[in-house]
Amino acid sequence: MQEINVHMKIEHIAIWVKYLEGIRDFYTRYFKMNCNNKYVNEKKKFSSYFLSFESGARIEIMHRTDVTTQQDTIVAMYGLAHFAISVGNKEKVDQLTDAIRSDGYTIIGNPRITGDGYYESIVQDPEGNKIEITE
Repeated sequence: MQEINVHMKIEHIAIWVKYLEGIRDFYTRYFKMNCNNKYVNEKKKFSSYFLSFESGARIEIMHRTDVTTQQDTIVAMYGLAHFAISVGNKEKVDQLTDAIRSDGYTIIGNPRITGDGYYESIVQDPEGNKIEITE
């Protein structure tokens, strides 16, 4: 196989959501993400937003009326397990986790040092997607 010399990165991850506006509000509020204008395709009954960090990393949240199943929020399953958002240090992990908890969202894992050396907590967005908040 011929080696390809290019710089690669994940351009964005995409998440199907039930309540597009609520998920947008969650990520822009707690993770200070910027949001583009809503894209709507009436023919496909599809709408989406791109949420982005200053670094350029992006999450696309998407809604379509015929997407109806939702993953079990606690049990592991094949597919996207979680994604991680780095907030800079342990104190910010603690502060953000406490803010999300105090607003009534689910905390799956309290802040701790994991076996592989990360300081992190694990929270769920309003639709059960798992987010690791790391230092």
